[in-house]
Amino acid sequence: MRPTWAEISLTALRNNFRTIQDYVAPEAAVCCVVKADAYGHGAVECARALEQEGALWFGVSSADEGVCLRRSGISGRILLMSGFWRGEEEAIVEHDLTAAVWDWNHIELLEEAARKFHRGSGHPVPVHLKVDTGMARLGLTTAELGSFAEVLKNAEHVTLEGMFTHFASAEVIDAPDTEAQIARFEDAVHAIREHGLAPPYLHLANSAAIVTRSNSWKNMVRPGLSLYGYYLPFTSVVGGAPDQSLELPVKPVLAWKTRVLAVRDVAEHQPISYNGSYVTPAPARIAVLPVGYADGLSRHLSSRGRVIVRNDYAAIVGTVTMDMTMIDVTGIAGVDVGDEVTLIGSCGRRSISAWEHASLAATIPYEILCGISKRVPRKYVS
Repeated sequence: MRPTWAEISLTALRNNFRTIQDYVAPEAAVCCVVKADAYGHGAVECARALEQEGALWFGVSSADEGVCLRRSGISGRILLMSGFWRGEEEAIVEHDLTAAVWDWNHIELLEEAARKFHRGSGHPVPVHLKVDTGMARLGLTTAELGSFAEVLKNAEHVTLEGMFTHFASAEVIDAPDTEAQIARFEDAVHAIREHGLAPPYLHLANSAAIVTRSNSWKNMVRPGLSLYGYYLPFTSVVGGAPDQSLELPVKPVLAWKTRVLAVRDVAEHQPISYNGSYVTPAPARIAVLPVGYADGLSRHLSSRGRVIVRNDYAAIVGTVTMDMTMIDVTGIAGVDVGDEVTLIGSCGRRSISAWEHASLAATIPYEILCGISKRVPRKYVS
């Protein structure tokens, strides 16, 4: 196997979960977001570790993600946060998944599936109603709540268990639009209750809102990125400067590593990689790594990023290619084939985070973590 892998610390994951859980307890339950293969960390293994730690709820994006967890033995509640497609309703009922809904057609489909699986009034299919409070992406508007409430009230086999929404900018600590979203959500809950429905679960807070707006907790929160050890920077409309003091003490769960494939000495003015995108200013020692953009290493790191080898930083030189990347190890003594190289993670006093990769690629750590490809094996460590 190619010696490129990601190490997932289940100990760090469990600690992050406990940190978040302790912070919101006893007011709110924690729905652990494990969609997108747990942000590239491995949904099944992460969900197992979290369930062993006491997690009762898991958030995924789609029915196939939920079914995968069920078939892997996850017994906790699984919320399909992005709803479902026609044709998936039977899998939802069969595997006891909980769907987000916002269209009368969702209810009709689940009713038909429940009848097929003989889900009677004593064991109704639970759903969580998604409300659009400002993202303009998915969910009912407040104007549509009345008619939808009647659809829910007339359903024989479907019950409204929860209501939720999603914030657009919770990491901006004084953003007026976030407070407006909370107010719209509370108005929506009031409207639903006026129609005789009383969903027991209400949830708005993502990782950022958990620490910036306790008034958004209600009785469930949905941490995603913070479970895996990262936050988006907390900023202020007024000040604008990032504020790390608000972050809970979570730690990165993933480290990404490879090994030196080859080492060669090259002359001064030697072009490196495709199109000679880097030229050595002096004689240099170049190491080749068996990792490239097909593994998820962004081409934006070409001649800009760095790695850690033998407890020291080494610059990426030349263009990151599909399967290989070159680094300059001229000033690092003893580098040889087989040496371990850290792409993301810590080694001694050196550290490279997903944020560093994201900054160089003009993106966010979500994309860096989710972008580590399936051909990079995940190794789970306690």
